[in-house]
Amino acid sequence: MSHPGSQTGALVGRSDELARLETALGLEAGQPSVTAVLLAGDAGVGKTRLLAELRPRAIAAGWRVVVGHCLNFGDSALPYLPFSEVFGRLVEEAPELAESVVRASPDVARLMPGRRVLAAAAEEPGAERVDRAGLLDAVHVGLTALSQSAPLLVLVEDVHWADQSTREMLSFLFSRQFAAPVAIVASYRTDDLHRRHPLRPLAAEWGRLPGVARLQLDRLPDADVRTLVQNLHPAPLDEREIRGIVARAEGNAFFTEELVAAAERGGRSLPTDLADLLLVRLDQLDDSARQVVRAASVAGRRVSHELLAHVVGLDGSALDQAMRAAVDGNVLVSIGADGYGFRHALLAEAVYDDLLPGERVRLHGAYARALCDGDVEGTAAELARHARAAHMMGTAVSASIRAGDEAMAVGGPDEALHHYEVALELVTEPEAQASDDGAVDVVGLTVKASQAAIAAGHLVRAKGLVRERLDSLPAHAPPAQRALLLHAYVSSALLTETTLDLLALTREAMQLLADEPPTPLLAQVLSVHARANSDRRRDDEAVEWAGKAQALAIELRLPDVVADATTTLAILDERAADPEWSRQTLEKSIAEARAASEVAAELRGLFNLGVLHYELGRLDEARAVYESGAQRARETGRPWAPFGVDARAMAGIVAYTAGDWEAVLRITDVTAENPPPASAAVLGGVALAVAAGRGDRAALDLLPVIRLQWERDGLIAILGGAAAIDLHGDAGDVDAAIAAYDDAVTTVSAVWQRDAFQAQVRLVALLLGQLGSEATRVGADERSKLARRGDELVEVARVAAEIAPRGRPRGPEGEAWVARVAAEQARLRWLTDVDAVAQDDLVNAWEEAVTAFERFGHVFEEARSRARLADVLRAAGRTAEAADEAEQAMGIARKLGAQPLLAELRASFPAGRHGAGAQLDDVLTPREQEVLKLVAQGRSNREIGTQLFISAKTASVHVSNILAKLGVRGRIEAAAVARRRGLLDD
Repeated sequence: MSHPGSQTGALVGRSDELARLETALGLEAGQPSVTAVLLAGDAGVGKTRLLAELRPRAIAAGWRVVVGHCLNFGDSALPYLPFSEVFGRLVEEAPELAESVVRASPDVARLMPGRRVLAAAAEEPGAERVDRAGLLDAVHVGLTALSQSAPLLVLVEDVHWADQSTREMLSFLFSRQFAAPVAIVASYRTDDLHRRHPLRPLAAEWGRLPGVARLQLDRLPDADVRTLVQNLHPAPLDEREIRGIVARAEGNAFFTEELVAAAERGGRSLPTDLADLLLVRLDQLDDSARQVVRAASVAGRRVSHELLAHVVGLDGSALDQAMRAAVDGNVLVSIGADGYGFRHALLAEAVYDDLLPGERVRLHGAYARALCDGDVEGTAAELARHARAAHMMGTAVSASIRAGDEAMAVGGPDEALHHYEVALELVTEPEAQASDDGAVDVVGLTVKASQAAIAAGHLVRAKGLVRERLDSLPAHAPPAQRALLLHAYVSSALLTETTLDLLALTREAMQLLADEPPTPLLAQVLSVHARANSDRRRDDEAVEWAGKAQALAIELRLPDVVADATTTLAILDERAADPEWSRQTLEKSIAEARAASEVAAELRGLFNLGVLHYELGRLDEARAVYESGAQRARETGRPWAPFGVDARAMAGIVAYTAGDWEAVLRITDVTAENPPPASAAVLGGVALAVAAGRGDRAALDLLPVIRLQWERDGLIAILGGAAAIDLHGDAGDVDAAIAAYDDAVTTVSAVWQRDAFQAQVRLVALLLGQLGSEATRVGADERSKLARRGDELVEVARVAAEIAPRGRPRGPEGEAWVARVAAEQARLRWLTDVDAVAQDDLVNAWEEAVTAFERFGHVFEEARSRARLADVLRAAGRTAEAADEAEQAMGIARKLGAQPLLAELRASFPAGRHGAGAQLDDVLTPREQEVLKLVAQGRSNREIGTQLFISAKTASVHVSNILAKLGVRGRIEAAAVARRRGLLDD
């Protein structure tokens, strides 16, 4: 493995710093603009890796590069060690060059033999003083001599460990000019420079010298750390695990490598070696400072001075002294006006992990008591964590519930779900059943947890939480409690694919509330009962109950229920046949929901408004509304909530339809996000459409992952099935395409409990297209089978097409796919010569398909339809029209990068090609080319005539001409020769 701090692998995230370094050193010009560059940064941030990348670049530019290292020998460090390494290595690697340097600067020889001479000199203080100035000059002259034949780059690493003599040598060299091109790069760790470190003031002085530049290596941005993780671990890592590594590494390349290595071993805890390395800093502090640091580690990454003072128990002066030592030692850093934090999160982890169990409980308890007493400010989440770790269960429950409420209020449903689930887990323990705030309302807490799970996009989890509570609810529980749980259960179930009898559940909830006066819960139950009716396509009943829910919600001033019921009415009311009425009603509902901060109702309204525009073929308006819904979901902290992620997926579908495929990839890109599996699958399914259109067979590897979610959402099955049909079919595997179609239809029918569904028309059209393409590659028997399968599919599409969307007329998209099915059926009959339609009817069918997709605005399918229209026009002898249609289709295909469509067009219209195609053009006429392709497929003269709309006799004449031109005697030989000479596409 490699990272910016290692010696191998691609450099990640340091291109700007490397360019600045190269510019300052003047690598290309061979003349540095500075004498030295100070390269500073924390340990592990990538200094050594940057220099490792610089070295070969300098050598390639004609520079000589020498390297010296400072080592951590403590007080026994040898003087001038990096320069002794430079000149000593010169003796070993280039003795002739070493001799020339000695001739120019004889005193440099004192650094070449090794350490004995220097050690002896160090024992004679007088001699050392006498020799020091001479040695400084000698090194300066020696480096100048080294640079006579080539510019010289001197790399001195880890100067924070340099001895006094080396620091003096660097000061001398930095302040002197060189007669030849010499540049020095000195690296050091900034986090090792505590307040009393001798390099600290010296580095500041060096930075003020005119010939010295500074380059600070900051921590890598998260995006670069993510790239580094992927480089270090080519096998896919779970997104949550990647995010965890990125967060914990905090831009440090070395830490990133260690955490990836730990992940490979299946552990999340810090590797022992890394923990030991981090804890070295703790060992360098005095007892009071260590006490403060340990207490701070229990608080987490940041702690206020006031809270830490309550927990540590040191008096003001002693605390200040201890804090000063921890800050000077680069263990803690000041944050804001009154807080402290660890210099690195992993250091906090290492210190916390090093605590004894009793120490942890005691310190957590101290924090919990300080927060409970109100002596200092803190969040409920902090209190919940400390109380739980300190075994203060009642406090932990009440604080967890408050923490969940706070998280929901600020748009953090994932965090809220965690807190609520912790409270539900704790409340099962006897000592926690009565929290600090009194008895816990477990039913209400369960509903809160379910709502948080829905907002976070964990729909199955939401349903499971409520189901578990329903199953454990005592028989004597108040009716309102069961009704509340039933409402929550149906609300979550409506958002997932389910075979549950939701109407029975909502009827039971209404019966439980029958004897109660009108309440907000009753209004909510009425509204969800309306949606349950709608889900089962009982539209008249849904409108009736939605109206009742709306009226009661208005009376009780419940804006969320008003918005929800109004949205249902806007979709189902008989007035919804008027698109303008529906639009105005939905927009009013959306505005009211936003004014009342009812995000769930607002997102549902936005999604349905987008559906309205899309079904009417208003693609620009639909995309704008969908993107607005997705953006609103992100703004409110619920990017994976129902209707929020759905709006994002639909925005991608609209962009795909409009031919903006790059936007599709941007919209569906979840890099650095952590979507639930179903959300990732629906977005991945949208992206698959682009992959299929571009013929990216690598996308086939993604299909099994997306397939896992088909039963969760029928849309995922439709998207995945459509992409699979084209991916397999365009690759020539028509059996796999048929299997993908069958799988998608079977799954959706089971999930939606319907024998047919509208999207089936599209799936049929796609498969018919692949069957037609297959018909050009197989013999007569197989073509007959394809024709029979085609007829079966057309009947399926006919039934599916009769399913009207909520009683409204079929929209532009539906009309386009119906027209496409008719055209593909005609094409399949033409290619199989089974009940072939008349020539004019074939052309008309494809003209209607082109017109329909053009009207709808589906750029790719319009182009694909034009390509097939061009094919039938050419076969009908209308070559000029065919060429025009093909040219239009070719332009769109090139723009989209639709390689399968380009291949289809080039196969039918090879004019202008070079190589094999050009040979075919030169040997045979265009009509003979068509006949030869059919001959190679084993077609008879009659079959050729039927497909090309010529007589069998004319076809026979063309075959005879082909045999003569190719110099062969038979049809099989003609096909073989044509393939051997490259005259036929494979």
